[in-house]
Amino acid sequence: MGDWVWDGGRLSIDLLNTVRDRAKTPRETLPTPDDLAVWLSEADLLADAHVGEQDLESARRLRTAIDTLAFPPEDPDPSAADEAVTVINAMAAAAPGGPRLARDGARLVAVPPEPSATTALARVALDAVDLLTGDESLRVCAAHDCGIRFADRSPARNRQWCSMRRCGNRTKARRHYSRSAGR
Repeated sequence: MGDWVWDGGRLSIDLLNTVRDRAKTPRETLPTPDDLAVWLSEADLLADAHVGEQDLESARRLRTAIDTLAFPPEDPDPSAADEAVTVINAMAAAAPGGPRLARDGARLVAVPPEPSATTALARVALDAVDLLTGDESLRVCAAHDCGIRFADRSPARNRQWCSMRRCGNRTKARRHYSRSAGR
């Protein structure tokens, strides 16, 4: 099992969160094609398929494109945004269609598309299209040392932390300790 978090609320945001510790020194959790294969498997996108260096590079390009559009910098570069749109669209276009019809003797059967890293990443790209054109509130964890991104689906749209069990509890414990120590 990898060092991944699944608190993004969206598949495309979970891919963003494969870069950890953004608030400090960013750390890559997909250094090899094998790591991407495990991530795709744990995300229920692909099991037991070959993942190569080109697939890993594609995943990283997709991740950068999603991050560029979902969490733009203070002074966004229009050409970077245009390039990000191109990357996401190209990858989404690789999404497989539905099953195809085949004959099994006298019987007709539905044959699903062949699984591959390309089609798995296309599903992430399609999720990014939905995310980026929807009305979900996108946030970065409020903990000063975290940086995990997430879709805020809370009723009041005021979620602060990537998860209560991780950063929320730690932050509340620090505040409590500070108040207690000040007495």
